[in-house]
Amino acid sequence: MRRPSSRKPVAPRPSGRRLRRPSRVGIALAGGGPLGAIYEIGALAALSEALHGVDFNHADVYVGVSAGSFIAAGLVNGFSPHQLSRLFIEGDKSADRFDPAILLRPALREYWQRLRSLPPLAAQAAWHYIMHPGNIMGSIERLGRVIPTGLFSGDEVDRYLAHIFVQPGRTNDFRKLPHKLYLVATDLDTGESLAFGAPGTDHIPVSRAVQASAALPGVFPPVAIEGRYFVDGALRKTLHASIALEQGVDLLLCVNPLVPYDSRPTHRARDRAHRLGKLVEGGLPVVLAQTFRSIIHSRLDAGMERYKTAYPDTDIVLFEPNRSDADMFFTNLFSYSSRRRLCEHAYQKTRFELWQRRHELAPRLARHGIHINADVLRDESMTLVKSIRRRRDAMLEFETANALRLLTHTLDDLERYLEHMYP
Repeated sequence: MRRPSSRKPVAPRPSGRRLRRPSRVGIALAGGGPLGAIYEIGALAALSEALHGVDFNHADVYVGVSAGSFIAAGLVNGFSPHQLSRLFIEGDKSADRFDPAILLRPALREYWQRLRSLPPLAAQAAWHYIMHPGNIMGSIERLGRVIPTGLFSGDEVDRYLAHIFVQPGRTNDFRKLPHKLYLVATDLDTGESLAFGAPGTDHIPVSRAVQASAALPGVFPPVAIEGRYFVDGALRKTLHASIALEQGVDLLLCVNPLVPYDSRPTHRARDRAHRLGKLVEGGLPVVLAQTFRSIIHSRLDAGMERYKTAYPDTDIVLFEPNRSDADMFFTNLFSYSSRRRLCEHAYQKTRFELWQRRHELAPRLARHGIHINADVLRDESMTLVKSIRRRRDAMLEFETANALRLLTHTLDDLERYLEHMYP
């Protein structure tokens, strides 16, 4: 009979591998009016399906600017991108249903306040003209205070979000959210940015912060909060991604809906809807749209370069429309009527762009335990907006894109095979 050994068991040697902590993930969403929100919902839905290993409702840090604040507040409150699509895009019949009409209600309080100031201002203008007969412009300038600072009331946005965020499992209190949320607005009197959700501002209701962040001057009046007036958070920066980077995230996923349009002939050849030889042929609205988008995007490009230098250990991945996407460019930023078609368009285009970038993104995402599910991207039957019926030309466009994806995949595999066989 064998006697038991008296030697103590030897502890196994360390394998040399250190247990790595889970990556901290941040999500930064830029603005862009209702069109921007529509694009972000479609893009996020596509990403949530194809990126395995990341939960868009459980990121460590969220940063929202303007329309992006609306989506960020929904995500951190547990609304998945697909739920956001059903509520805001398809108008799902439920208590949470979003009615686009609330964005178009007149700012009656603002109108009344400005109207009350008309008699004394008119008297001042008349007196100025009497005293300075040759300075009519000086008199007219005094009447400028009568003009409303916004056409539509943003208070309805606050009321709607306050209603859905106080339901069970959600909160309108930054301090009670399961993850950090920062919503950026601009102080009208100083021009400085303020991140609601940071210490000192986290007592402000989330819904009110969204209203302030999305208060685009001229469209919505400035939002009064504790004696200060706030307007759109994009006035200073496009994305404000540095807020998430300063929180020590390892991976930052950014979505930007607005890019300038590339109208070169090679792109126009694929454009059936908008046959412009040059953008100037579209008149002032098109020229202003291209100018606005170019300014916004140039700031984003500059910011991204700074982030790479200041945060070299953080992977920053940006998703945005293709610059040759005419549908995203020629749709009015404040249009909500084509939301179903545009959300489906954003969903399908993001799937296609993700497929094209899969080899570039795969190693960067893998460092954080995230992988791209190619089978999901290959599935031609997947759609987001179920209520939409694709037109025949739209179906042809999607089928062509899917065929191109498969062809690209085959060519990539062939290239790797040849490199292996003939190094």
